[in-house]
Amino acid sequence: MPTLIHPTAIVEAGAQLGADCEIMAHAVVTRHAVLGDGVIVHPGAVVGGDPQYLKFDRATPSFVRVGAGTTIRENVTLNRSIYPDQSTVIGERCFFMAGSHAGHDCVVGDDVVLANNVMLAGHVTVGAFSFIGGGAAIHQFCRVGESAMVAGVARITRDLAPYTITAERDEVSGLNLVGLKRRGFPRETIRELKEAFRAVHFAIGNIRELAASALAGGGYASAEARRFLEFFAEGKRGFARTNRVNTTAEADA
Repeated sequence: MPTLIHPTAIVEAGAQLGADCEIMAHAVVTRHAVLGDGVIVHPGAVVGGDPQYLKFDRATPSFVRVGAGTTIRENVTLNRSIYPDQSTVIGERCFFMAGSHAGHDCVVGDDVVLANNVMLAGHVTVGAFSFIGGGAAIHQFCRVGESAMVAGVARITRDLAPYTITAERDEVSGLNLVGLKRRGFPRETIRELKEAFRAVHFAIGNIRELAASALAGGGYASAEARRFLEFFAEGKRGFARTNRVNTTAEADA
């Protein structure tokens, strides 16, 4: 099916649309947007709008790139990068529900779901297969790991490790076991993830050092368990932790 642009939709000259896209009435696709095949943009959405950054020069040539098969529902806003020739990147087969927002220079992996009114500040990274509940707010420069789940109206100001569930303000409640099973991970992988989770979340101490020690100890055959532990070697925001740890004794910077 050829790309379909409905009456009253605005597609600016210079925008790049793949095959089989659909741009519905009153949607705006700016000249800074690059859409993959089969992207659907619903009414009122704005793809490629200017970043919400006071020092931004509107003459800056920057972009939003949206992967194939992604659905952008009503009133979603996807802002372009603040840097010349750089892009805000949205993966393939994502589902942005009504009113959700991805700020400038976000990188969102494949198969991510943002429920209604989710707010991603600038420079946020979201791993593949993650789900972010309605009204959740993610602070700038935070990382949300692969297959993480964020509860609705959560306030996230720290990095969220892969495969975890987080609610309220940076409160990790456990592994995203339902998500892991839906993705078909074998029992041995889930067992190793539970072991790695306990190594960093059921102990008091510097979380980077706890994760590095567990990784150095070996014994993890699955790439997922190693990926979970390696996540703590990077980042600028510190890490969300469980309430099992006495927060006054934490040193997670």
